[in-house]
Amino acid sequence: MSRNPALFSSAYENGGHRIFNENEVGLTGAGEAAIGIPFISVDPPVHTQYRKYIMPAVAPGRLAGIEERIRERCLTLIDRIPLGETVDIVPLLSAPLPLLTLCELFDLPADMWVKLYDWTNAFVGEDDPDFRQSPEAMAAVLGEFMAFAQQLFEERRARPGQDLATLLATMEVNGQPVALREFIGNMILALVGANETTRNSISHSIVAFADNPDQWDKVRAQPDLLKNGVREMVRYASPVMHMRRTAMADTEIGGQAIRKGDKIVLWYIAANRDESVFADPHRFDIERGNIQHLGFGTGQHVCVGSRLAEMQLRVAFGILAERVASFRIMAQPRRFRSNFINGLKNLDVVLTPA
Repeated sequence: MSRNPALFSSAYENGGHRIFNENEVGLTGAGEAAIGIPFISVDPPVHTQYRKYIMPAVAPGRLAGIEERIRERCLTLIDRIPLGETVDIVPLLSAPLPLLTLCELFDLPADMWVKLYDWTNAFVGEDDPDFRQSPEAMAAVLGEFMAFAQQLFEERRARPGQDLATLLATMEVNGQPVALREFIGNMILALVGANETTRNSISHSIVAFADNPDQWDKVRAQPDLLKNGVREMVRYASPVMHMRRTAMADTEIGGQAIRKGDKIVLWYIAANRDESVFADPHRFDIERGNIQHLGFGTGQHVCVGSRLAEMQLRVAFGILAERVASFRIMAQPRRFRSNFINGLKNLDVVLTPA
């Protein structure tokens, strides 16, 4: 289904990429008309045009040196974590690391990561009272973000740079300059996509290593396992649980009749536990190797920043392997109330010093 967008659409006008119909309730579930259609809710060939503009921002040449800068940020963050004490690792490492990287990609001040954190929580937490206390509170968050986005849009169009925000602000689709509405929609997409996958893969992997200390011992003994082991970490975490498509014609999958207009949900979190693909799929095995997980999607809509996400996981856990002998979870974490993001709001853990 992911590889056949002509038959299985994620376009906004057909309902979009979420379980709810985006063209009925809005892209964030808030019915906000000022948010344009992000390219995740656009089918080819227009979707392909967006990707061609954005890919240079995460191409190897553009990312030259970024691994060393990620390492420097990781070292700074991990240096501040008191080893041997109970800490909430989410605001200390899981959340700031990908958002600091995103600040670099957007050419924003590093301290903006705190605001980006608040905004992304609101965007993905449609059903979570901690993130959306009321419609009025959500309207205030959206208003604040859109004011920021409009200023950024105008600045990047007036003084373009080499950053991702410039690409989103100055791209042309079907020969027409992108509008502010579409810039806002794609900024939300970039914030959520770049933050939530890496953030929750870090948190879930810490839980996985705490539950499977033998796997952490292997990483500490052979750090090179992380080169491909990060793929197992993302598979096991499955930070994005689903995407949705709409059937554009009658068809059949696995003996199941599907009618034109039917909504079909792709449960990545189930696919990543498929026993026909992964041996003993509920086991966390850092030596599975270069597996083909569905944590970043597949086909036309595979995450454009997947390599960058894996790089951050590899660097962060490589540093932790040098300093941390084991992880001990001290309390059950609070989860996002969501059927979309497999998220942890907090994670109280002790990092035992090596």
